[in-house]
Amino acid sequence: MKANILKSLGLATAVLILAAGLALAQAGRGVGRLGGVCLDLDDMPLEGVKVTLVFTQNENLKFDAITNKKGEWSFLGLGTGNWNLKTAAAGYLPIDKILYVSQLSVNPKVTVKMQKTATAARGAVGDETSYESLEKGNQLLKEAKYDEALAAYEQFFQKNPNFYQIQVSIGDCYREKGEYEKAIEIYNKVLEQSKTDAALGKEMAAKALSGIGSVYLKQNKLQEAQDFFKKSIENSPKDEILAYNVGEICFSNRNLDEALKYFDLSSQIKPDWPDPYLKLGYVYLNKTDYAKATEMFNKFLKLEPEGERAAQVMNILNAIKK
Repeated sequence: MKANILKSLGLATAVLILAAGLALAQAGRGVGRLGGVCLDLDDMPLEGVKVTLVFTQNENLKFDAITNKKGEWSFLGLGTGNWNLKTAAAGYLPIDKILYVSQLSVNPKVTVKMQKTATAARGAVGDETSYESLEKGNQLLKEAKYDEALAAYEQFFQKNPNFYQIQVSIGDCYREKGEYEKAIEIYNKVLEQSKTDAALGKEMAAKALSGIGSVYLKQNKLQEAQDFFKKSIENSPKDEILAYNVGEICFSNRNLDEALKYFDLSSQIKPDWPDPYLKLGYVYLNKTDYAKATEMFNKFLKLEPEGERAAQVMNILNAIKK
């Protein structure tokens, strides 16, 4: 019976697609709360900072806020999962980070420290038009309009030549266009510039190395891809999101053993994050190791017992038991 478990679930050929797309069915709305404060490097509150929160599993779900005189911001009605927090203020380095939000416990207050343009060696964005170009490029990249995204990013880079980090997104555009040599050339530029960036160097190096790995993965050069993904993780060994994303890339390309390794690493870095356990469950399900799949799905349910994803997992577990 268990040999036909995927068929009994109606997932014989689509379980990988389901696992990757399952999060998109999640509305991202719930009862979670998240709040914090924006400060400068002297711990003084920053008023008027634009704070944006985007649900990573449904990028159409977005919240905006403006900090008050105390630098405070808050959001209500959030669903469980990863949220992309962005801050923007003229004269300050923009912040872009991933935060995990839980509906089952109180989320810790988030403190964001922003660096002034005057003290920043690089990476400052000083005008609203530049922000618009950056956001436009990000949206076009999500829509797979790579030529248009590339034009928006390059327009941004011309106005903000010190913001070398944007070249990662430019490299991503060339990668998705199939211009692999050009993409690697740009990623290597990021790697070189990251060496003199004390603040963001390791993070940017990790992203560039991951980008090169993705190029090789698209070319089915699995050993080269694995080597660069490993280097990427070594540059940012405590970044559970990076490990998870590498796992996603391997999973979508049906490289299950590599996906298993990186999802497991992500779960070790952040044991209270349910997403890696969910994906580990799907990896083991595809490997027809139903005992391990059950173990991982149960770990997921302990952390996320409610919601659409939990309901789907319970259906799978019921089918495995039959």
